[in-house]
Amino acid sequence: MKAVILAAGRGTRLGALTEDRPKPLVEVDGRPLLSHGLSELADLGAEAFVLVVGYRKEAIIEHYGDEFEGVPITYVHQREPIGLADAVLQAERVVDDDFLVFNGDNVMFGNLDDVVERQGRDGVDATLLVDEVSRDEAAETGVFVTDDDGRLDAVVEKPDDPPSTRVLTGLFAFSPEIFHACHLVQPSDRGEYELTDAIDLFLRAGRRVETVPFEGSRVNVNTPADRDRAERLVER
Repeated sequence: MKAVILAAGRGTRLGALTEDRPKPLVEVDGRPLLSHGLSELADLGAEAFVLVVGYRKEAIIEHYGDEFEGVPITYVHQREPIGLADAVLQAERVVDDDFLVFNGDNVMFGNLDDVVERQGRDGVDATLLVDEVSRDEAAETGVFVTDDDGRLDAVVEKPDDPPSTRVLTGLFAFSPEIFHACHLVQPSDRGEYELTDAIDLFLRAGRRVETVPFEGSRVNVNTPADRDRAERLVER
C-alpha cells in the first residue's frame, strides 16, 4: 500500500522555527518532524511514499532525495495551500489502489497497523483512525457526528459547537474512489477544500467507512509548545 504524506504547509504558527526551513524539516529530538512519520509508515510496510510538497519544496526534496529507509519517494506539488482535499488530489495520477494518507505534521505512536488491517477487509472504502479529545481540541479539527444507533453519520470541520469529542487523528486509508469525492468538494467558509467534506460525501454516497479507536500517544505539531511536547513523546 502506498502512503501519501501531506507536507505542503508553511507552519506560520511555529514562528522562528520555520524562518530558515519548511515545517516538515523542523527538528524534533534531532530529526526532521517529517522523518518521524515516515519511519512509522515504513514500519507499517508502506511500499512507496508520495510526498505532497508546497512551501519551500526544494529543501524537502534535497533532504530526502529518492528514498527514505529503503522506501522510494515520489513528489507531487500542491501549488496553493487551499485545503487537504486539494492536497490529496495531487496524488491522483500516481495512486491506483488503496492507499494511506498521513498528515506530515503529526508525531504518533500506537495501533496504526489496525488501520491497514481494517482497510484490507472486503468492501471497506475508507478507514479513519479516531481519538477522544477535549471539547476545545475538538473545535480545532474534524469531528464525527453519529446517528441514534451510534454509527458514523457525518464529519464536520472545526465546528464552533462540536457535536462530539471524537475526532480525526491524521491517519486515513482510502480506496481510489476518494479522488472523485475530492473533485466534488466545494470551498468551505474558510475558502479551503476540506478532506472532511470529501469523507462526508463518501458517507452520503453509501460508501463503507470504518473507524479505528486510537490507542497510543500523538502530537499534532503546530506551535513551539507542540514541538516541545513531541520531543518529550519521542524521548520516552
